[in-house]
Amino acid sequence: MRAYSAGGVVFRLASMNTPENNFIIDTPGSGRETYSPEEIITMEVVLVGRSHVGIWALPKGTPNPGETIEQVAVREVREETGLEVRLIAYIGSISYSFVRDSVRYHKQVRHFLLEAIGGDTALHDHEYDLVEWFPVHEACRRLTYQNEVHILYQAEEMLQRWLHHQRKEGQK
Repeated sequence: MRAYSAGGVVFRLASMNTPENNFIIDTPGSGRETYSPEEIITMEVVLVGRSHVGIWALPKGTPNPGETIEQVAVREVREETGLEVRLIAYIGSISYSFVRDSVRYHKQVRHFLLEAIGGDTALHDHEYDLVEWFPVHEACRRLTYQNEVHILYQAEEMLQRWLHHQRKEGQK
């Protein structure tokens, strides 16, 4: 049986408060750039978890009739995290198989890069009992499934390119 779902990597940006002078950072496709301390930002991502089994994952879920894959991602992320999000871009998909009630399922999960624009993690649904923000390196360490770690790395690269473009356009 084939099944699909959608979700994504929800991020928020925070400035680094540091007394350093300037930083030189390698940026994808454009070499090195110099940033002042107030321009340095860190990326945090939200993970959902089940404390009784020790699982941490990216938020995702299954479609309702008539929903586009993008609508599924935004709705499921909102329900599971309590956050309002803005869809930025498609990241990629992962596929895996599992057996439930003697039926083998082949599942594909499509992931999107999503920016948190409101809401509150305390407002998440009951599917997960933990919803927490983590710096990317900590989120990678905590994620239970390696294929989701790969999606997170792809999201981080995509976000760096997006931020570079936004900076050039004077939007962020």
